[in-house]
Amino acid sequence: MEVWIDLGRYLAERYPELLGMLWRHLELVGLATLAAAFVGIGLGILITRRRLRWLGPPVMAICNVGQTVPSLAVVAIMLPILGIGFLPGFFAIFVYILLPVTRNTYVGIRNVDPGLLEAARGMGMSPMQILVRLEVPLASFVILAGVRTSMVVAVGVATLATFIGAGGLGDLIDRGISLVNTTYLLAGAIPAALLAIIIELGLGRLEKVITPRGLRV
Repeated sequence: MEVWIDLGRYLAERYPELLGMLWRHLELVGLATLAAAFVGIGLGILITRRRLRWLGPPVMAICNVGQTVPSLAVVAIMLPILGIGFLPGFFAIFVYILLPVTRNTYVGIRNVDPGLLEAARGMGMSPMQILVRLEVPLASFVILAGVRTSMVVAVGVATLATFIGAGGLGDLIDRGISLVNTTYLLAGAIPAALLAIIIELGLGRLEKVITPRGLRV
């Protein structure tokens, strides 16, 4: 009980500091996810094109390296390359979460019914029209599932970015570990966990909204 009282007192007295850390955490997660979505969806679409399908295995292998290496190691690798601060933290998260978006985009588009694509070609639609009007809409819920996974993972990886000076809720967790202080630990860990849950529920709801009715489960 005393731990929770101390936590409540800390939140009441130091909430501006906590809000600042939460905002930095959101910046890291949001910008890294946007970058991963932009690059990952682009790569996923690119390697589904008929003449570029041979690029699929090497692209996936390169993206997979980011998740094969432990997240803390990815953060540490960025230190000698980009120094300390927000930028290396951003890139570390981006590298770690790129695979789910790329993979889901590739799988989603490749699994579109070939019969539908053939019918679209027979109607005289161009490759770009087929991509925009048929392939991407039908694969959209699979693509969003990849973005959803990446963003939730990013919340956790962002807590490790504190070790290279990126800030965020990881600062409180690190402070709690260093000082063996449960109040600091909980003040950083609980908001991070709640943020991950909120993102998961919010994007899960959005996924259901954009999923074509016949494909909903």
